[in-house]
Amino acid sequence: MDLFTLLGIAMALAMDAFAVALGAGLILPRLTGRHLFRFGFHFGLFQALMPLLGWAAGRGLRSTIEAYDHWIAFALLAVIGVRMCQGALRQDAKNAAPKDPTRGWSLIMLSIATSIDALAVGLTLAMLGSPIFIPALIIGLVCAVLTLLGMFLGRKIGRNWGPRVEFAGGLLLFGIGLKILLEHTLLNG
Repeated sequence: MDLFTLLGIAMALAMDAFAVALGAGLILPRLTGRHLFRFGFHFGLFQALMPLLGWAAGRGLRSTIEAYDHWIAFALLAVIGVRMCQGALRQDAKNAAPKDPTRGWSLIMLSIATSIDALAVGLTLAMLGSPIFIPALIIGLVCAVLTLLGMFLGRKIGRNWGPRVEFAGGLLLFGIGLKILLEHTLLNG
């Protein structure tokens, strides 16, 4: 696989992570190096590990994973999105800060949800007999860079907007999950 094709695949795979990072940048009251590191590192790591797992799984699991990956991604993103919307509706507008999506289970769930498609790419590369380590590394690095870019852009847009921004971020996550679900069900059904 040539570098141009690989970069295109990596960019396409990173778009969900970019959108989620944009939403996170919108809701964080202050963007720190820790936020950037946690999101960029975890999203990049999961985006790099999923093709490796998919490649290792081989041909036997492809149809099973493809049949349910969109449901898993939708469920994870929808749960987090709904929780963010509920948190925004419950907040005292000036006293409570939005929940930090770069920590704990939210971070893990978002990392998995945004990288499930990379699992299918790994399966495809295994079926094509392509090597996996360089593609996985490039996919992870591109995702980490786009995640950081999304957080910076979200922060620029979202300064001082309070709970409305957290609610919008929750709707964005839910919308991304719904988009993934609709794309897979409409294209495959």
